[in-house]
Amino acid sequence: MKVIFTQDVKGQGKKGEIKEVSEGYARNFLLKQGLAKVATEGNVKMQEAHQKSEIKRKEQELEDAKELAKIVAETTITIKAKSGEGGRLFGAVSTKQIADELKKTKLNIDKRKLMLDEPIRTLGYTDVPVKLHHEVTATLKVHVVEE
Repeated sequence: MKVIFTQDVKGQGKKGEIKEVSEGYARNFLLKQGLAKVATEGNVKMQEAHQKSEIKRKEQELEDAKELAKIVAETTITIKAKSGEGGRLFGAVSTKQIADELKKTKLNIDKRKLMLDEPIRTLGYTDVPVKLHHEVTATLKVHVVEE
């Protein structure tokens, strides 16, 4: 019996896959649990249409991320911090502070997308990689100045 999986089933198939399984397994487990539906002609067409729309949505996300990457690459954020001798900061500039400054410039980027290995502890310019999409990474310039 051919079924379309509505959820991932370990050892059988992933969501959206069309597979041939034994009739008893399909009727007694997959269909009763709501893990799959019978692969009728109408259901197959609906699944294909759903997959096409999902592909379009992912392409749009990628395009939006590329547009945002261009804007982020041109942006320089200035953060004021107290510092001591030799340009060393009292404390550090964290991803939260950078994200808050980005919000002031109308760029709403989550602090978890800022790929800063460790907080900034010195004055001057620092390049901070920003992961906007699993395929798109931009570089943001952060300028730390003395308060």
